[in-house]
Amino acid sequence: MESSFYLKNSAVLQDGAFVPADLAVEDGKITAITQGHYNEKGLPELDGTGLRAVPGFLDVHTHGAAGVDVNAADAEGLRTIGRFFASQGVTGWLCSILTDTVEQTLWCLEQARQVIEGGPYDGATLLGVHLEGPCLSTEYKGAMPEYLLMHTADPDLFARYQKASGGHIRYVTLSPEIPGVAEMIPRLTAMGIVCAMGHSGAGYDQAMACVKAGVRSCTHLGNAMRLFHQHNPAIFGVALESDVYVEAICDGRHLHPGTVRLYLKAKGYDRVLAITDSIMAAGLPDGNYKLGVNDVIVEDGDAKLPNGVRAGSTLTLAQALRNLMKFTGQNTETVVPLMTANPARLMGWTGKGEIALGKDADLALLDQDAQVVRTIVGGRTVYTRA
Repeated sequence: MESSFYLKNSAVLQDGAFVPADLAVEDGKITAITQGHYNEKGLPELDGTGLRAVPGFLDVHTHGAAGVDVNAADAEGLRTIGRFFASQGVTGWLCSILTDTVEQTLWCLEQARQVIEGGPYDGATLLGVHLEGPCLSTEYKGAMPEYLLMHTADPDLFARYQKASGGHIRYVTLSPEIPGVAEMIPRLTAMGIVCAMGHSGAGYDQAMACVKAGVRSCTHLGNAMRLFHQHNPAIFGVALESDVYVEAICDGRHLHPGTVRLYLKAKGYDRVLAITDSIMAAGLPDGNYKLGVNDVIVEDGDAKLPNGVRAGSTLTLAQALRNLMKFTGQNTETVVPLMTANPARLMGWTGKGEIALGKDADLALLDQDAQVVRTIVGGRTVYTRA
């Protein structure tokens, strides 16, 4: 597919504001940002009249979409998820493997490796793997199968997983109170893995010790964790007080809009990540679905286990963008970094998350209602609205 083009007549997000500009893209990289029409190399032209170009969205925490569950997805299934995500403005994502058996986890890692190393296709790029578990609290397990949770950290198992993945595990969620977790964090960091804390009943001191050991993020803050108390701020308080990034599921169900505003007030707009935590039901009607080994019932777009515990979401990042604008009263350019620059910075994806010279040409073109019209990955159009 063609990976060079010239985008003319659009408004391009630059330094926090939309400005009239043209973009030149060659071999998947942004090579020029100009005012006026300077297609000096005669590149194929795209007309962006009436559209706004933003960096492609990045989802670092999702369990599936379009009828495919990550824990059961073969390589083609993962590509199916990526194609759906492209329709939502997503250009890069991590597949989140829910706590599962060692054998199934290894199989999932092999499928992900095939897609990651298989090169470009007609969807959002799979940039790596997120392991949600198995070192998680049984008390705050959420949708995690309790019998598969690990009660003592085993760095050798994570090393085995990382080797099996081809080095593509990029993100891991851990509970600070599990014995050995704090000591394991530097080892995981050395493997190239960003450590997050979550699904946890950890007290303040335990959580802060893990931040000092290298934790850089907090998984879906406020969900499946011990909440703030004035005498023990707990993991929740550490997440708000420290410089770690915090994930937020902005579907209006997992977090009240006022809670989202609180996070942004406490952390700033550069330390909050918009994630979906979506399951296979994203993009599909209500019904019965799976999340790993769990049965999930979706009613009115709300995903829950049979016992009523919320189990992921049906959210997309395109909807999260519009929700954030509604929750905060802010414009597109103010909230879009929550799903572009912020995840790129956390994960160390230096070529992504902003529109600048030399960066990857991963773009979402939006209309005036913040609806996705076109998605471009590495200079190649992978989605166009009918």
